[in-house]
Amino acid sequence: MSHDLIIKGGRVVTGAEVVNCDIGIRAGRIATLGHDLGDATEVIDATGLIALPGGIDSHVHIAQPSGPGIEMADDFASATRSAACGGNTTVMPFCLPEDGATLRQAVNAYHAKANGQCHIDVSFHLIIKDTDSQTLGQDLPALFEAGYTSFKVFMTYAGLALSDREILDVMDVAKAHNAMVMVHAENEDAIEFLRDKAEEAGNTGPVNHARTRPVPAEREATHRAISLAEIAGVPLTIVHVSNGPALEEITRARRRGAKVFAETCPQYITLTADDLDRAGFEGAKYVCSPPPRDTAEQTAIWAGLEQGDFDLFSSDHCPFRFADTAGKDAPGARATFRNIPNGIPGVETRLPILFSEGVMKGRITLPRFAAITATNHARLYGLAPRKGAIAVGADADITLWDPTLTKPIRQADLHHGSDYTPWEGFNVTGWPVRTLLRGKTVAKEGEIVGAATGDYLSRSAPEFLL
Repeated sequence: MSHDLIIKGGRVVTGAEVVNCDIGIRAGRIATLGHDLGDATEVIDATGLIALPGGIDSHVHIAQPSGPGIEMADDFASATRSAACGGNTTVMPFCLPEDGATLRQAVNAYHAKANGQCHIDVSFHLIIKDTDSQTLGQDLPALFEAGYTSFKVFMTYAGLALSDREILDVMDVAKAHNAMVMVHAENEDAIEFLRDKAEEAGNTGPVNHARTRPVPAEREATHRAISLAEIAGVPLTIVHVSNGPALEEITRARRRGAKVFAETCPQYITLTADDLDRAGFEGAKYVCSPPPRDTAEQTAIWAGLEQGDFDLFSSDHCPFRFADTAGKDAPGARATFRNIPNGIPGVETRLPILFSEGVMKGRITLPRFAAITATNHARLYGLAPRKGAIAVGADADITLWDPTLTKPIRQADLHHGSDYTPWEGFNVTGWPVRTLLRGKTVAKEGEIVGAATGDYLSRSAPEFLL
C-alpha cells in the first residue's frame, strides 16, 4: 500500500533508540518504520537530519488575564506560530478564570480565543483559584470527564495562592478522578515579608524580584506541597524547579515512595539573577517566577537533567512586551519591582536551547531529549500513545533537526508577540528546520507554512511514570 508521505534517510529517535530508517505516513499517522517503504505521494529527503517527536510544551501561558491594563503579548495565533517554528507540535496553556467567572465559563472563553487560530494542537490545563462547592463539586468532575485531566494550584501570588487546606481539597478531587495536580511551589508569606523589607529599605529595582524570592522560599514550598500530596494520597508535578535544594526535596520524597514529578525550564540552565541587575530598567526583561538563580544552581539543575531527576523540560512561556505600558513597563513598574508583570517569552527557543546545550554538548542523549521534551509530557498529561513518540499508530507529529546549523537567537527571527527575547545573541548549534503536524508541514526553515490547522485535544487520565 502506498504512503501519503515518506521521510527518507534521516536518523530517527524512537523511544530509547536512534535508528537509521524511513518513516511512512498515511492519513496523518505513522504507518511504517523501516526501509524500502514503496511509493508515496510526497518524499522528504532527510539525509543529514535527525527526526524527533514534535515537541510538546506542557507549560505555556497564552492570552491569559494579567490584571487591569496589562496584556499578554501572545494570542493563540502568534503563540502557536512561534511554537511551530521552534519545533513544537502541541502546546498546553493554562486556563485561568477571570474574577467572578466559573471554571467552566473560563474554559468556554479559552476555546473561543483559540478557535481557528492554532497552527499546532492545543490542550488546556485548569488553574484552580477558588475552592467553593461549585468548583470542587461540579465543575472539576464535569471537566475531568470532558478530558481536562490536570489541575494547577498556586502557593504564591495574591488572589491565586491557596491555603494548605484548600490545596488538600483540590487534591482530594484529583484523587477521586485520577487527575494530575501541578503545583507552583513558592512560599507567599515569606516572599511578601521580604518584599516589604526591600521596599522599606529603598531596594526597588528589578533585581529585587529575585532577591525577595530566594531558594528557601521555593524549597520550603516544595517540601510542603509534597507533604500535602502524601497526606492526600495523590501524585503531583512540581513545575519550574529552579534550584538544587528544591530538587533534593523531590528526590528525597521519591526515595520514600512518593510519586512526584519534576519540571524545569531553559531559564534555569542559562540565565542568572544577575540578568535582573542590568542597567536601568533592562532587568525587567528577565523577571519571572521562580527567578533565575546563580551558576551553582544552574549546575545542580544540569545534574538533575543528566541523571534523570527531571521528567519534563518546558518553557513557562509567559510573554509581555518590554516597551509597552500594557507590558513590562506598566504603570508603577519603574518605581518598584512589585509592579513588573511576571514572565518571559520562550516557547520558540525552548527546544533549540536544550538541543544545543544538552545534546550537542554531550550532557544528554537524543532519546533523553525526546523524553523530556515530548514523550513524558504526553504520558503524564494523558496524550499518549497518540502524541509524543515516533511510533507506528501515533500521529505523524515530527520535527526534523539540522545538528550542524549554528546561529544566534535573535528577536528579529522569532515569531512570538513579545518585542524581545531574553536570549538575544545566545549561540545555538542544532535547529529545527521542518515541523510536521499529522504529516503536514506547518513550519519550514524558520517560517510558518499554510493556514492554522491545529486541533483541540481532549485527554485521558495521566499515565503516572513512577
